Amino acid sequence: MNRNIIYMGIAVLVGLLGGYFIFGSNNSTKHNHNIDQEEATTNQMWTCSMHPQIMQTEPGDCPICGMDLIPAGTKTDGLSADQFKMTENAMALANIQTTSIGDLTTSDKNRVMLSGKIMENEEANAVQASYFDGRIERLNVNYKGQEVRKGQKLATIYAPNLVAAQQELITAVSLKESQPILYKAVRNKLKLWKLSDNQIKAIESSGKVQENFPVYATVSGTVSEVMRAEGDYVKQGQPILKVSNLSTVWAEFDVYENQIAQFKKGQQINITTTAYPDKKFEGTISFIDPTLNTKTRTVTIRTNLNNRDHLFKPGMFITGSVASKNKTTEQLIVPASAVLWTGERSVVYIKTSAKEPIFEMREVVLGNATGNTYIILNGLDNGDEIVTNGAFTVDAAAQLQGKKSMMNKEGGKTMTGHEGHMGMQMEVSKSFQKDFLPAFIPYLQMKDAFVDSNASQVSISAKATNKILKAIKASNLNKVEKTYLTKSISILDHLANAEELEKQRTYFVSLNENIVALISNFTELNTAMYVQKCPMANTNKGAIWISKEKEIRNPYFGDAMLTCGSVINTIK
Repeated sequence: MNRNIIYMGIAVLVGLLGGYFIFGSNNSTKHNHNIDQEEATTNQMWTCSMHPQIMQTEPGDCPICGMDLIPAGTKTDGLSADQFKMTENAMALANIQTTSIGDLTTSDKNRVMLSGKIMENEEANAVQASYFDGRIERLNVNYKGQEVRKGQKLATIYAPNLVAAQQELITAVSLKESQPILYKAVRNKLKLWKLSDNQIKAIESSGKVQENFPVYATVSGTVSEVMRAEGDYVKQGQPILKVSNLSTVWAEFDVYENQIAQFKKGQQINITTTAYPDKKFEGTISFIDPTLNTKTRTVTIRTNLNNRDHLFKPGMFITGSVASKNKTTEQLIVPASAVLWTGERSVVYIKTSAKEPIFEMREVVLGNATGNTYIILNGLDNGDEIVTNGAFTVDAAAQLQGKKSMMNKEGGKTMTGHEGHMGMQMEVSKSFQKDFLPAFIPYLQMKDAFVDSNASQVSISAKATNKILKAIKASNLNKVEKTYLTKSISILDHLANAEELEKQRTYFVSLNENIVALISNFTELNTAMYVQKCPMANTNKGAIWISKEKEIRNPYFGDAMLTCGSVINTIK
């Protein structure tokens, strides 16, 4: 009996232990899993794909542009110290694009690649001048690019001196028989003023004085510069127009100091253009500049090109290749949009994983610039996949995660949460605001120049804005202020140097993302500022800008879509 009780007790104990291990461990696992989920939910941060500096603990709208916030997704298991990861959703929304780079074609590996421009043939230039003092009554040829033919009327000039000379001629005609020397002298005087025999005979036969005289073209060509306007007074010999004969042009290339020995006059050079990528042209080096440009450490070489078909336009970007005397290393070419420049360093972002959006910053050494591309001398390898669109957004993500970035060479602490006071939580010192506010005067002038589609005025205003920002003492700034200031200066440098309006507008998009993030936290504004947004700008990704007026005048489209946009925030 006692033995049966013992057996039953053992059975119950085994059953209890078995139930614990089967069900208790599952509950424990489930409990731990729930805790992990809660922690993951608690630690989840939300950011904006267009403004990665915005970091919030809850989903919602971006306080800058109004877009829906997305999960930050900062899991970095298995990544190196310099690598960081972005979410697929963030990449798609920011339109981040990557491209695998490769070396030049096999036939070009032993050739030296050069960048250059098409220039006017200065030997074929001619200045059309006035041959007498007077006032321009009518300018028949009055805009750049106009074609003129030899003998064509260029202008009509009122010339008081010619009036007196004509009166002398009419008087001398009556004395032609008795004083032929006097008559001949007066007639030759008019010829020196480029009056034709027919004009002189017309004055003699009519006996009437003409007040206005035409100026005729002495050469055929294309007007490259209009140097006077109607109503201007000109002196004898002063230029009115500059005419270029574009049937021949110069192709000029920059050669680095360490490459000079590889070039000589008469050497063949192959030329390609971005305008006609399927056509190749040949020329021979006709001139090598005897002086070195001490700023760029380059020498200019030149070749003459036949341009009877007018394919070449002055200012056009071209690429030249010359057979190298020495065996050259492989040259890598990247789009200019991939390169971020700080003023001291050039960096690109490479995608280190073929399957995941993992990135890493890489410093590069740039060679020649050719149109919209750069030759990379050092820093990249054949086959590297680099970011070619959205590099600024990727750079912002690197900063947020404390990785190496354009303005943070060594990496370090992240700029999320309270430490950086990014987004709407950013704290901007009153002294910085005071120094920064004067820049809004030329900034608003730049915005208006964009509205007017005036590229030259955009550059002038960008330089004026940058001059004020560069005068701010960076040593007195906190980390956040310094970062935004440095990025704004860098973007303005690119914007001011860009010649094409559309490229300027691309830089303006990035500039406004930085400026709006700053001004949204200003407390010392004397007047209200309006943050405005056009959803169709920036290839339908949307773009913002700042205005003093509520009325929408779109800087990204100008007259084409002048009123596209709306006010998304008012800063007082």
